[in-house]
Amino acid sequence: MRNARRAVSYFARIATAFFCAMTIAATPTTTTTVTLPAPPPLAPAAAAVEFAWFEYQGWETPRAEPRPDEFLNPILAGFYPDPSICRVGDEFFLVNSTFAWYPGVPIFRSRDLVNWSQIGHVLDRPSQLNLDGRGVSEGIFAPTIQHHDGVFYVATTLVGSGGNFYVTAKDPAGPWSEPKWLKDVDGIDPSFFFDDDGRTYLIHNGPPPDDKPLYPGHRTLWLHEFDVGSGVTRAGSGKIIVNGGTDIAKTPVWIEAPHLFKRGGFYYLFAAEGGTGTAHAEVVFRSRNVWGPYEPLTRPILTQSHLSDARPLPVTCTGHADFVETATGEWWAVFLGCRPYERNLTNIGRETFLLPMRWVDGWPIVLGGEDPVPRVLKRPNLPAQPPADVPHNGSFTWRDEFESAKLAHVWNFLRTPRQTWYSLDRKPGSLLIEPRPVELTSRGNPSLIARRQQHANFIAATRLTPSDDPRADAGLVAFQNETHYFFLGSRVDRDGRGEIFLERSAGKQTSDGPEIIARAAVPAQPADAIELRLRAVGKSYSFSYRLAGDQWISLREDADGSILSTDCAGGFVGSYLGMFARTRAETP
Repeated sequence: MRNARRAVSYFARIATAFFCAMTIAATPTTTTTVTLPAPPPLAPAAAAVEFAWFEYQGWETPRAEPRPDEFLNPILAGFYPDPSICRVGDEFFLVNSTFAWYPGVPIFRSRDLVNWSQIGHVLDRPSQLNLDGRGVSEGIFAPTIQHHDGVFYVATTLVGSGGNFYVTAKDPAGPWSEPKWLKDVDGIDPSFFFDDDGRTYLIHNGPPPDDKPLYPGHRTLWLHEFDVGSGVTRAGSGKIIVNGGTDIAKTPVWIEAPHLFKRGGFYYLFAAEGGTGTAHAEVVFRSRNVWGPYEPLTRPILTQSHLSDARPLPVTCTGHADFVETATGEWWAVFLGCRPYERNLTNIGRETFLLPMRWVDGWPIVLGGEDPVPRVLKRPNLPAQPPADVPHNGSFTWRDEFESAKLAHVWNFLRTPRQTWYSLDRKPGSLLIEPRPVELTSRGNPSLIARRQQHANFIAATRLTPSDDPRADAGLVAFQNETHYFFLGSRVDRDGRGEIFLERSAGKQTSDGPEIIARAAVPAQPADAIELRLRAVGKSYSFSYRLAGDQWISLREDADGSILSTDCAGGFVGSYLGMFARTRAETP
């Protein structure tokens, strides 16, 4: 795992070149087997915070209106990076990275490549995913999904807690197996390739020859023969098939995310190159033999790095692609990209886009020349399916009244929960969250239930009834990482006086912790419901509140939301919005 740690460290060094505030540093790597006790029951109802509903409204500017034969990019808006896709019959399945968010690896299903429904998570049990103590930008990197002989395979890397592994399932909705660790595979981004002669191979990003990089960012692609029966690579089969990238004389950086395909007698090797910033690109190699030598195409098949920053509605950082052929013979690429609201500022992280891929003289091309990523384009030649019940792109409003027995798939926890601190059944129609002494600045599992921010322009709101514990704070959070967030909270003191406050963490911690940048006294008693609202337009974040039946009252206007951008916060994730409760050592 030393090279997996080096991978995270290198990502951080690349990020530091253009991040304005901080670098996420990897913590020492350990492999831990956790035996979980039975979860303790939720605390008494009087101590819990009751959330009656949560609403998210996001809108595109300018508003895009695709015709019936068109679709809108991105197909998955918000923090859905590193897409991987496979086809089984007439259905397509797609997975994404989740880093330190739990459950891990959302899995989507579609019949038309445009409308996607989430059918679950691949890693939805604590025994599968140990995120204890991980930084937000550690955890699950770059899962890949393949299907072979009736079995689905998802391979991925758990950075900080074990390395590379894969899981299997007969049904993509689960259950998925316990992890099978690839102990002899170093680096990150493992991917399987099932050849038509019955052999199986594993390809991944790994260390350079003799583990001696020639320059910062020098990495390689390794190929191993793999035995799916035993779940191990064939001893001594590992071989470097790409050293550095398309042209090592030009010192290419961070070759990663490899995928192998076979077409027309050639093995095609696709990979990302250039790091995670605006120089990101997708490149391709080919060979008549799976072991090489691999000939590179001299230009990227997908990048936006050469285009003017002044272009309208730019999509940047494109790369980390995967590819699929439809039953009608069309090829399509899914890939990540960013939509900055100004300069390189984006709070929503890397998203999943879809573009057609064509073949020219035996080589694949997605975009060439000066072509920007189109936001609206013609749909695949597939029967259209209805939009999903939970929208994933375009302008929409989504509201959760907490009437289901389980949390909706869009909700996530920060790191692996090790105890029961929320309930949907104790008071049907409400979500109860137990305040606990776990701060957002910690590397623990706070009492936070959150969903992705999916638009630069949005409104998030919730209604809560505070706990009667005078040490408890609860409210609405906009969270990027442990050092960059807003917390719009409500609390009461021992005398029943209420307060609404806005806490901000922007990377510079004081001995007193994050700073309170706005506060207002309210005559709320513990039983009184309070509504909290965050409205964002680009980097302008405004916070307000109201008591039941009253008008909205502004607490803070035009706060600088760029602290939630990866340019400022560092790392590789997007912002989350959600409900949070905590207890403090002292009452206000």
